[in-house]
Amino acid sequence: METFRELPYQRPDFEALTKEMQDCIDALRSAQNFEEAHEVFLRWNKRSMTLETMYSIAYIRHTVNMKDDFYDGEIAFFDESIPRLTPLMKAWTAALLASPARPELEEIYGSHFFKTAEVEESLMNDEIIPDMIEENTLSSAYSKTAASCSVEFMGETCNFYGLLRHMQSTDREERRAAFQAWAKLYEDISPTLEEQYGKLVNVRCNIARKLGFDSYVDYIYPARGRYDYTAREAADFREAVRKYITPLCDEMYREQAARLGIDELQCYDEELIFPEGNALPIGTPEELLEKAHGMYSELSPQTKEYFDFMTEHELFDLVTRENKHLGGYCTWLPDYQAPFIFSNFNGTSADVDVLTHEAGHAFEFYYACRRLPLVSMAGSTSEINEIHSMSMEHFTYPYMERFFGENADKYRYAHFCSALRSIPYLVSVDEFQHRVFEHPEAGPADWRRFWKEIEQKYMPWRRYDGNDFLESGGFWMQKQHIFLYPFYYIDYALAQMGAFSLYRRQLTSGDGWKHYLDLCAIGGKYGYFETLERAGIPVPLSDGVVKEIADFARLHAEQLKARL
Repeated sequence: METFRELPYQRPDFEALTKEMQDCIDALRSAQNFEEAHEVFLRWNKRSMTLETMYSIAYIRHTVNMKDDFYDGEIAFFDESIPRLTPLMKAWTAALLASPARPELEEIYGSHFFKTAEVEESLMNDEIIPDMIEENTLSSAYSKTAASCSVEFMGETCNFYGLLRHMQSTDREERRAAFQAWAKLYEDISPTLEEQYGKLVNVRCNIARKLGFDSYVDYIYPARGRYDYTAREAADFREAVRKYITPLCDEMYREQAARLGIDELQCYDEELIFPEGNALPIGTPEELLEKAHGMYSELSPQTKEYFDFMTEHELFDLVTRENKHLGGYCTWLPDYQAPFIFSNFNGTSADVDVLTHEAGHAFEFYYACRRLPLVSMAGSTSEINEIHSMSMEHFTYPYMERFFGENADKYRYAHFCSALRSIPYLVSVDEFQHRVFEHPEAGPADWRRFWKEIEQKYMPWRRYDGNDFLESGGFWMQKQHIFLYPFYYIDYALAQMGAFSLYRRQLTSGDGWKHYLDLCAIGGKYGYFETLERAGIPVPLSDGVVKEIADFARLHAEQLKARL
């Protein structure tokens, strides 16, 4: 494999692809025995992985520079072309499910693979193709809107991520000014964002209705692979968070305010944990990457092999730049069995978080796809996938001295508390999305009201220092998952419960890493509940498990604080 920069890209020939897909469908239908059916199955899978690889290359190069006209055009091409394959994908899935070779195939690839195929087949319909194209187009438009925002602040051009660095300054006036600039960027584009979101809500409801669902909520749970729990269990989990996690976080914020010498903590104070300043990583982005290389070389033989591969093939783009897509992600290049990590380094501890969180995703893919019969089985549902990343953040705690020097204990304490304190926000985003799609007739003013009510329920400490836009409920607009990945957010909260469970095992019995490798090796072979059971992780949807994790988090946070 070449480095990522050298990888060839060629727009797929959809006319030829369509013919190949139809040939595979016909061949599977006429297969005389298992061997013939299996050969066709592998051929279809190989072609699918090549299509995904070309899309991933185009997507990465597009997000690296949202003003690159060529890859902007390629993503527009994929946005329109891929939905048009729906009839062929549905025909293939129907042929696979009806194949006489299904029992033998199920023996190799597992019952969950075919359960997913059954659900996917039921969610494919020619009538929704125009809606899928429209959803893709609207999502791309949102990404461009958010990526184009920047402001001059303290002599530099800052996007949203650049301003977040200033919101960790020890100078409260700088934090306040950066916060106001950050809020103004969102307020200025809020009419556009609200219009885009309204159209996304409408098209998503249309998809659900055309597929025979009473609501988008009913559609999205099976669409996201949530076969083991429903919106009712998610609501119960959110309530357990409100009952056990929210009060603990409220205590932490009150303690933080006292530590900072502030009477009332404002939104722009929340990320400053210590009055003398948060722990900042030591070194340039290149030096941090080299330190990460050393860390993974020592952590385990498996992580050494993986990070050597990542480094050799330059499978990173980490530094924030103008016109670069917001956020961070890990994606895959299936043909090369290669992950890719994208981020926006901004000089804060979040840079190290990327080298553990996104690297956890990347490690799992690298590890699983070399142990499972299909590369496509390496990924699971997001409730599982995020355990891979969040657990890696905790397992790398012993190596933080190399990134933060004498401030490593400050980082560990701040990071652990941040992981816990994120959970009420995570469930707030989930309840917001449920509320929106339970009331699809609602508009921008309603969305702001929904957010304000939900925020007060789960995050009673939140203050916006009189900023009208945010005080009225505008904060929901800053979460790109709401626009791009509907109902993908409670997954992080569920996964953090799993990550805490594995970390606790490591601290108490020393076998957390073994269970983590077991979890990674499973990939997407089983469903949510069975995967957790096989990895020795309790299902976090019950009141008792949430309370148990909250009790552990309280105790461990106190232990970390005692080391400061």
